[in-house]
Amino acid sequence: MNLFAGSMLLATMGGIAMASDTPASPPALTLKRVFASPDLAGPQPRALRLSPDGSLLTSLRARAEEKERFDLWALDTKTGKERMLVDSKQIGSGAELSEAEKMQRERARIGGSRGIVTYDWSPDSKSILVPLDGDLFIATLDGKVSRLTDTKQGELNPVISPAGGFVSFVRDQNLYVQPLAGGPAKALTSSGQGTVHWGEAEFVAQEEMDRRTGYWWSPGDRLIAVQKFDDAPVGIVTRTAIGAEGTKVFDQRYPAAGTPNALVELYVMKPDGSAQVKVDLGQNPDIYLARVDWTPDGKTLLVQRENRDQTVLDMLSVDPTTGKSTVMFTEKSGKRSWINLSDSYHILRDGSLIWRSERSGFGHLYHYRAGSWTPLTQGDWVVTNLVGVDEKKRRLFFTGNKDDVLEQHLYTLDLANPKAITRLTEGGWWNNAAMDAAATRLIISRSNPNQPAQIYLADSSGKRTAWINENAVKEGHPYYPYLASHRPRQLGTIKADDGTTLYWEMITPVIEPGKKYPVFFQHYGGPGTGQQVTRGWNGTLAQYLVDRGYVYFQIDNRGSYNRGKAFEDHIYHAMGTVEVADQLAGAKFIKAQPFVDADRIATYGWSYGGYMTIKMLEANPGVYAAGISGAPVTKWELYDTHYTERYLGDPGKDPASYATSNALADATKISDPLLLIHGMSDDNVVFDNSTAFAAAMQRSARPFEMMFYPGQTHRVGGPGISEHLWTTILDFLDRRLPAKK
Repeated sequence: MNLFAGSMLLATMGGIAMASDTPASPPALTLKRVFASPDLAGPQPRALRLSPDGSLLTSLRARAEEKERFDLWALDTKTGKERMLVDSKQIGSGAELSEAEKMQRERARIGGSRGIVTYDWSPDSKSILVPLDGDLFIATLDGKVSRLTDTKQGELNPVISPAGGFVSFVRDQNLYVQPLAGGPAKALTSSGQGTVHWGEAEFVAQEEMDRRTGYWWSPGDRLIAVQKFDDAPVGIVTRTAIGAEGTKVFDQRYPAAGTPNALVELYVMKPDGSAQVKVDLGQNPDIYLARVDWTPDGKTLLVQRENRDQTVLDMLSVDPTTGKSTVMFTEKSGKRSWINLSDSYHILRDGSLIWRSERSGFGHLYHYRAGSWTPLTQGDWVVTNLVGVDEKKRRLFFTGNKDDVLEQHLYTLDLANPKAITRLTEGGWWNNAAMDAAATRLIISRSNPNQPAQIYLADSSGKRTAWINENAVKEGHPYYPYLASHRPRQLGTIKADDGTTLYWEMITPVIEPGKKYPVFFQHYGGPGTGQQVTRGWNGTLAQYLVDRGYVYFQIDNRGSYNRGKAFEDHIYHAMGTVEVADQLAGAKFIKAQPFVDADRIATYGWSYGGYMTIKMLEANPGVYAAGISGAPVTKWELYDTHYTERYLGDPGKDPASYATSNALADATKISDPLLLIHGMSDDNVVFDNSTAFAAAMQRSARPFEMMFYPGQTHRVGGPGISEHLWTTILDFLDRRLPAKK
């Protein structure tokens, strides 16, 4: 009987050259090459956008010799010619970023990026706002770049206003507006100092709510909605940023679970700062300001208000002239559940909304109009993102996993006949998509297990009109010399202890008869994050591990995203339980394979995955031969309010859930080899988590190893650092998983 009969879903070979087309004597894939420039995945442009007039497609592209530095490029959509618009090295000063901008980048997961990391088109398509090294520049299409600001303080959250009249930004915790045509910047607020901030998003909004800004222009540049937050009630964590050349101490306001959040208010004002009106957010100040939007006519402000327990989300309709608010509608979670925030909504010109809700148990689209709801999609599958809305043709474009839980596709439907859903992308791929405001053209990015991301321009029918980045793995591509050793990914399923289907992926070396192989068992396991097991490209590090003789394996446990609310809700007030059980099921499965050495299974995870490593070793001693825990949460009372309370509640009200989820109490149960890793300047999972765990192990005389990285944050990586990190991990495994003689 075939080993994987009934559960194996073999990966396609589309997009990659076969071994017979590759060099006869390919070079060995080394760890140094995995992290070197250029990126082995080929060029991977970021932040792709069509200019408002559609003539240019702009993107940020990494330099071939420095893959973490980005420049601004433009492609002519008519001729296909491309050119660099802004060279980050030519205009950049190399000045050190402010601490506020460094932390914003960390929370946007671009902390290691240099050069240009964002930009904003003017509405007339004639110029682009380019932030670089803490200052702002204006680039025009003739290649000229002019400096807009020259200050030591740095500017945060810069944008061009919707009508193109102004550039706005935050400086020294206050909101500034400056005429785009020229003239001095004016502060619209003045009380931003100490713990008070204007125009910024508070910590949990950035880190957990996917909201990066704290101000919003109305159409026509008439008004601005501006958040004010005061961190005074928030507890202080003394974060010691231990670096290679010294130590800096930061008193960071960090809202740990069960402690006060920032006080948040919302105001509406004119672009000169006058006529300030406070928005009525309700009687209870202990809420989350989740989302803020203007209606297309600029006459109404829509505010999403979430309660502290994250079980109720109110859509407020606000009169910007008075600040008076009324509840338009309310979303409520099910029992033993929570509300997942989403950006998948669209305000139509008639005042109605396209809205994503999980009220059916799966994320689906609805049309809300005059108090009534019309379901647009339905079934046991998930809409992952609303991509675009063509109001003239009454069509919606969205991504989802309707056809295969391991694939993400682009779909379209007609509002008049929503049951007729049409898929616009090819099977066998994981797709992402973006669309212009008029919903006439698509930017589609796709990958599969054997093809790094490709990007193309398509019309509204999904037909490819031009390659933006074909990225074919052929001669000249960075990965081409290593194709001979590229191993296909195998995908399959097992059952959890309650009968739930769990998906796994595996990459094996070429199996030699009678030989048994160690396993690198990777996991994440946490809620609220995209699934790990897909038919998308997963990088070359896994291929390197397989080249070293490991079987690479991972599984998506209950509690993770994109499988519906019931699948995710297993983790409610039960972190460190069901996920650990599902990973154990994966371990039992992989141990049972005839080519696996069951005594050499190493488990590895980072962040929530690092927490999982510890919980797995505590719960199942002897199952895993060794574990690597990177940047783990070890005590959930140390992690932030919005994330932790969403799943565990208030520690003052449910201390039992926190006690069960704690990774410190059972530290003495760990008897298997453990490597603990943490960045010493981590402002997300603060370093105290690892020092507390290390102290617990030391007090009980439990042996373990650790590697702490000075100056590194939650992302431990970058030139030299990434190679050192993985050399440390693999050296640990070489010592702890020795081959049998």
